[in-house]
Order: sequence, then C-alpha cells, then structure tokens
Amino acid sequence: MAVATHLTWMQEKKLQNYFGEKQFSLLYKASVHGFSTNSLLQICSRQGPTLTVIYSKDRIVAAYMHKNYGEGNYLITVFVFQETTTTECKVGPFKLLMSFDKDPGGNLEVSMHLKEKTMYFSVKAKKTLGLLQNYISFQDCEVFRCEDLLDERRMNGITVLKESLLCAIRSYIPYGGLVHKIRILLLGPVGAGKSSFFNSVRSIFRGHVTNQALVGSNPTGTSEKYRAYFIKDGKDNNTLPFILCDSMGLSEKEGLDMDDIPYILEGHFPDRYQFNSLKLRPKGIGNHTGCPLLKDRIHCVAFVFNANSVGELSHEMVEKIKKIQRELIKSDVVHVVLLTHVDTLDLITKGDLIDIYKCVPVKLKLEAVHRKLGFALSDIFVVSNYTSEWELEPVIDVLILSALKEMLWAADDFLENLPLEKTV
Repeated sequence: MAVATHLTWMQEKKLQNYFGEKQFSLLYKASVHGFSTNSLLQICSRQGPTLTVIYSKDRIVAAYMHKNYGEGNYLITVFVFQETTTTECKVGPFKLLMSFDKDPGGNLEVSMHLKEKTMYFSVKAKKTLGLLQNYISFQDCEVFRCEDLLDERRMNGITVLKESLLCAIRSYIPYGGLVHKIRILLLGPVGAGKSSFFNSVRSIFRGHVTNQALVGSNPTGTSEKYRAYFIKDGKDNNTLPFILCDSMGLSEKEGLDMDDIPYILEGHFPDRYQFNSLKLRPKGIGNHTGCPLLKDRIHCVAFVFNANSVGELSHEMVEKIKKIQRELIKSDVVHVVLLTHVDTLDLITKGDLIDIYKCVPVKLKLEAVHRKLGFALSDIFVVSNYTSEWELEPVIDVLILSALKEMLWAADDFLENLPLEKTV
C-alpha cells in the first residue's frame, strides 16, 4: 500500500518553491515505519539530499540535508514554517548520529529524539528560529528524497513527448479527406492571448520564438482585422494542415460584433477583412463568395481566456460568451477552451507545467470556468504562451502542442458529424 504524506498540496508546493523547485519523494514515515532512528537510517541512506519534516500541532519544522545519510560531518539547514512566517537556521557540522540524541540541555544546536517524539534546540537556535521554548513535541516525522523537478531524465522524456506530438500534427489528415486544412477560430476577451497563442504555435514549428501577429496592451485589442494564418513548418517549409483564424477581441461595448459571428463560422469573411466595431456591418461586405465551401468554414472554435482574470468576467461578458456558445451549438461547431497565462498563477512554476492538471490552483480554475461558463472540464486546456521568452522551452511546447492536437481531433468530430449534403 502506498504511503501518503501529511503535507497538503499547498504546504508541499511552498516547500518545493522555498528549496528551489524540488520534487519530494516520500521515503520514511515514522507512524508507518516506526519511531526508530535505525529504521530511518536504514531506509534513507544513500538517497542523496533529503528533507526531514516533523509535524507539531501549530507548525512544521523541516531539516534539509545536502548530502547522503551516512558517515561524516553534516551541515543541516533547519526551517520552521508557521502560518505567515518562515525562519531558518544553519547548524553543524556534527556527526549524524549526534543529531538523533536526546538533548534536553541544548548542548547541540538541533537534535531529534524519535522515540520520545521530541525535537530539541539550543538557546541560539531557539532565538534564531523564533521559538518560545527549547523543544517541540511532534506527532509524526517524514523524510523525503529531494530532486530537481526538471532533472535530465524528466527533460529527456519531455523532449521525446514533444517530438511525438510534432510528428502527429505534421502527419495529421482531416477526417475523411473532406478538407485539406482545418480552420480553428480563436475567440476571447481583449488581451486574453489569442494572437500570442498563434505566435507561440508558429514559434514551435519554426524552431525559434517569432511574433508575426501583433500583440499589445491596447484596451480595444490589437486584432482589428480577421486573419487566417497559415503556418509553414520550419522542417520542410511545407504548410501545416491547419489554419488559425484570429478576430477582434470580445468586450462589453466594443470589440467583435455578435452579428459577424455566423458569417465567420460559415466562411464568408476573407483573410484581412477589416472589422468595424463602432458601426453595423453593411449587408454583403466581407462576403467573398456567394456560397462558401466546406474548406472555407470554421471547423473548431477555441475560446481563449486569461487564467488570472477568467473568474472576474463581467455579467455582460458571460452573457455574450453564452450567446456565442448557443450559436455554435446551432451550427454544430465544436468548441474548446484555452486558459492562457497558467504559468503566472500563484505558486505555479515552470516545473509544475510537466503535470499541470494535478496542480490545485489549476484544478480550481478549471472548475470555476466549468461553473461560470458551462464548458465541459474535458474541453478545457491550459497553455503558457511565449510572451517574453527568447528561447523555446520544451515544457511550454508540450502544453501548446497537446492543446492543438485536441483541437484537431475536435474538428474531426465536426467533420464526421456533418450531414452528407454538407460535405462538399
């Protein structure tokens, strides 16, 4: 049976970030393996750097050891984590076994007696750590192996996954060969990251960070034209099997005209069509063909939201998004959600992007979007766009490529569901 830690996700995350993006693997738990120094040393020897955590009623005390348990002198960094404060104290050098001696007199700076479930501190250590007394009684003790979240082994695995995703997208053929390229429409509030997502996808396939689509902080958005972006693969210069369509951002008063959306979905607007957010669109303007073909239609819509502000959408914006959803359902167009800026959520670091859907702040965001806007949890994907980076990051690439692959698969569902008379 797997042994679970007492640490909550939030506590573990704070410890990981405090120690510089470390991954903790639980080795020893006193309440399971016994309150015995011999048991601890037998299980934890030759495991590399370790973190020992003791749990008292009102605080967590952690001791970080920079090298293997074994013989020799040790320097240990001790931390005391309380609700709002963290204090630390470096102790040693001393023989390892001395740190497990009973020391009520405080002759050692720090020591822990497992059998008595007590940790002792010298007068100096007590003062440095901000403690009121020279000992702490604890209920349990755990020891973790500490490793870098993005060590070489994990990075190699991420690189392999990235290449697999690139291969799948490059070789993708839309369902039934009904069209040569899938058209994906990006919709979302001003500043959500639609243009940045296109730039990020293009960067990955070009092999370096690019910024073809303008990105800025204009309150009315920078996309004033309808754009249909083809992307060439830097590997062979061939055009990839999808087109990313960018439009004006949604806003309460200005932005994309709701009356334009059915025309966009049906394929009436040409690339570079100039939107006019302040006036009604004259009838017929933008209709580049009297009867758009299936290849001109939108096959999948991706709503793009900033993960930091999606919970603060106004009532008017929520109603506008739900109205668009109804139009999409009416037109049988599949739609998904992209949550951008996930890397800037509280406590989230680059190392978390490896398994981002398990992170508590991300889970809470997904559930908030589901409750507020009604999107299925399985249709919400998180990404981190390239906004200030100079170099590509495989971890970021995998998130973006995974979301893009899901959008292509969703477009296949749209094509497969088409009535026979509409497959031309």
